[in-house]
Amino acid sequence: MPGPLAGIRVVDVSQILSGPFACMILADQGAEVVKVEAPGLGDPMRIGPYRRAGRAAFYANANRGKRGIVLDLAQPRGREALLRLVARADVFVQNWRPGAAERLGLGYEDLRAAHPELIYVSISGYGDSGPYRDRRVYDPIIQGLTGHVAVQSNPEVPIPDLVRNVVADKASAWTAAQAITAALFARERGAGGQHVRVPMLDASLYFFWPDGMMKHTWIGDSEFPGPVLYELYRLWETADGHLIYFTATDAEFHGLFRALGHPEWVTDPRFASVAARAAPEHREALGALVLAEIRRWKTEELIERMVAEQVPVGPVYTLEQMLQDPQLRHNEAFFESAHPEAGRMRQVRPPARFSKTREAPGGLAPAHGEHTEAVLAELGYDAAALAALRAEGVIP
Repeated sequence: MPGPLAGIRVVDVSQILSGPFACMILADQGAEVVKVEAPGLGDPMRIGPYRRAGRAAFYANANRGKRGIVLDLAQPRGREALLRLVARADVFVQNWRPGAAERLGLGYEDLRAAHPELIYVSISGYGDSGPYRDRRVYDPIIQGLTGHVAVQSNPEVPIPDLVRNVVADKASAWTAAQAITAALFARERGAGGQHVRVPMLDASLYFFWPDGMMKHTWIGDSEFPGPVLYELYRLWETADGHLIYFTATDAEFHGLFRALGHPEWVTDPRFASVAARAAPEHREALGALVLAEIRRWKTEELIERMVAEQVPVGPVYTLEQMLQDPQLRHNEAFFESAHPEAGRMRQVRPPARFSKTREAPGGLAPAHGEHTEAVLAELGYDAAALAALRAEGVIP
């Protein structure tokens, strides 16, 4: 059975990650996505490291399941071909800087005039207006502005740091993908097409807010002040490595005490209950004791003891070790495939599994302009028209 978005057509003129990843999510769920790139380089992510057959790993990981075409949108006939493509589409996604689409004659109002049912998506760094509107931006800049960097500090080395993956771009991509499906659902109910705007700044803050802003949610005094999650998250050093555990309830704390070989802490009035442990001096005392005890144990042995006591715990994997994790392998979270030019590759499956409308991850991300002739032929361009476009440099 086709995926839940089968029959939905998406035109993707975005690049880097926020737009491409959003559109790949839709492709994984069955949508037909056509990625439009410029002549020459195309999406800059094509020239990233770990490249094979003209596809860098970063590009391949955000563009699978799409068809790829090349159009020079700076030329009138390139824009004409894009408009033909958009005329049969449901969704148009761009992440150009504010104003760029309008200068090309491809803004929301331009496309809505010809296609009022279109879902038009603009992903920007800061938004379509405001003091930062025209600034160039990348993921780490957004991290610094939205609190992510402020809370990335180890209590032993209290220096802020970046989240070392593109969390702002990916938060924006998931936000855009969800907003697109919501807009499509609204259209089915008669709302018609609409313009969906997703500033990375806002999406990143929305993603950060639930736990990151616990201290700053209530204005004025609030009950039961204490440590927030980012103050509690930490790695624990064992005799031969590291592990991560997290305890929240009395039962979990008591299990931790037993796993460490100190059942007497269960009845210690300083540590026996949530209320007792909330006192700063008790929390500090317990932290010092736990740290000293964990350092006495080997990682594997202590994880086994904690699991037996129902303590949430896990190892700190290298990326190579992660690929061998038995639960991930059981979940079939990643898979391997082969391509005649690029060879074998490893990919991750979409995390949402549908019981009826089963999605199937699409093939390898397209080569630059791989499907240009086929897609344009579907739009009515015959051999002579394609030759004319090629002679003018509109297509390669």
